[in-house]
Amino acid sequence: MKVAILSPIAWRTPPRKYGPWEQVASNIAEGLLKKGIDVTLFATGDSTTSGQLESVCEHPYAEDQSIDPKVWECLHISHLMEQASCFDIIHNHFDFLPLTYSRLIDTPMITTIHGFSSPKIVPVYKKYNASTAYISISNADRHPELDYLGTIYHGLNPEDFTFKKDKKHYLLYFGRIHPDKGAHAAIEIARRAGVPLIMAGLIQDQQYYETAIKPSVESGQVRYLGNVGPIERSKLLSEAMALLHPIFFDEPFGLSVVEAMMCGTPAIAYDRGSMPELIVNGVTGFLVRDVTEAVGSVALLAQLDPLRCREHAKTHFSTVTMVEAYIRAYEMVLHARS
Repeated sequence: MKVAILSPIAWRTPPRKYGPWEQVASNIAEGLLKKGIDVTLFATGDSTTSGQLESVCEHPYAEDQSIDPKVWECLHISHLMEQASCFDIIHNHFDFLPLTYSRLIDTPMITTIHGFSSPKIVPVYKKYNASTAYISISNADRHPELDYLGTIYHGLNPEDFTFKKDKKHYLLYFGRIHPDKGAHAAIEIARRAGVPLIMAGLIQDQQYYETAIKPSVESGQVRYLGNVGPIERSKLLSEAMALLHPIFFDEPFGLSVVEAMMCGTPAIAYDRGSMPELIVNGVTGFLVRDVTEAVGSVALLAQLDPLRCREHAKTHFSTVTMVEAYIRAYEMVLHARS
């Protein structure tokens, strides 16, 4: 089987720091290669893979302001589609745009829907609903007007995450600095719980950071470390008492929640979106409705076993589990075409 993995080009694959879609695309590519499958990764030119790399955009457009995203996205996608016949299947991680090529090529395409950025993109998915295959990343993120081949949870390599049973005295917010992700709520939870808070993540809304986050950083109430890479991420997650994840939107997955559990660290998350599918309430973390319930959960963290967090993540959210599920999905698509 020859598989083409189409990754986004906002960030490198795998990303140096932030870049969840690129990280998942990389994990799948490397996992397939370990299974002996022929994989070509279509990504930025500075990406790394054990397989074949194809690129037209040398650097990620999020890191190089001279790159016009729309122009290079078109060139990137067409670069794959013009050689689609070289592959048995195309695995699309590039949202809706590649779907518009799907009826112009003979190679079947499977699309992992990483979430819906806006209801305005749904018409594209609806148009190609009958002629391509969709994978949801959680049951919570399924659109009622679309058909799905299955739900496949994101998977991580356990070896990339340090497990620590003994924790330090701090809570961690790890994610985009954006109102949807509830960074301001994390500050309030930590303040009311009387526990220091460390924050790390890409600032995606500068005004929000300036008004809702920066004053707490400047006062010393919060340590903000910026957008950190994999080594520092693993250290922060493994040593934290808990990850605070007070989301204000129905999050499709929540990679940082699984990353925390892989380190043996429970998550305290608002009970919405995919969170009930990731967290076993009272075992690998707590599902809460508001700041008050989150503060109460901080006092219960000592009751949770870090090893159970790690084992839950390894069982349900490992790269091996994810890759095996995708191989079955590929075989279903190819069988349907034969």
